[in-house]
Amino acid sequence: MQSETTVPSESLLPERSKEVARHLRSAGVTGEIREMPGSTRTAADAAAALGCDPGAIASSLVFLTGDEPVLVLTSGRHRVDTDALVERLGWQPLTRAKPEQVRRVTGQAIGGVAPLGHPRALPTVVDSALADYERVWAAGGTPRTVFPTTHDELVRMTGGRSLPVGSDD
Repeated sequence: MQSETTVPSESLLPERSKEVARHLRSAGVTGEIREMPGSTRTAADAAAALGCDPGAIASSLVFLTGDEPVLVLTSGRHRVDTDALVERLGWQPLTRAKPEQVRRVTGQAIGGVAPLGHPRALPTVVDSALADYERVWAAGGTPRTVFPTTHDELVRMTGGRSLPVGSDD
């Protein structure tokens, strides 16, 4: 397990993470953003670095429904079943956003997309499987930053909907 570095001061965070930290504070989130010594770009990387189950990693995925971006916060234990999600929500088919689209709509790079801190709020779905974990970890705006939170806090801070998003739900 890699050792985590708790950031003692927001001033030491990367610029993107500073912006996310401001949004977290405004949303009443108390979890501190931590910069990890290695990449947490994938759920497996983050779980290994944090010493937790991959299911406790809230992976942020940006999809397009038509031309509209949506954010899906999924448990790292499975993939998003886009067909089932479209059926549950009555949306147009979902396509995965390209890296440049993700950066444009979130201001953040793939592998580091936080649940909030984007230029505009995105419609968000929070994987109900994340409720199986007392503490979950979400990206803090860069591929090396994370913060602790909960399923319920993710729903609250994003104004999102909790739904099953994986094929194993």
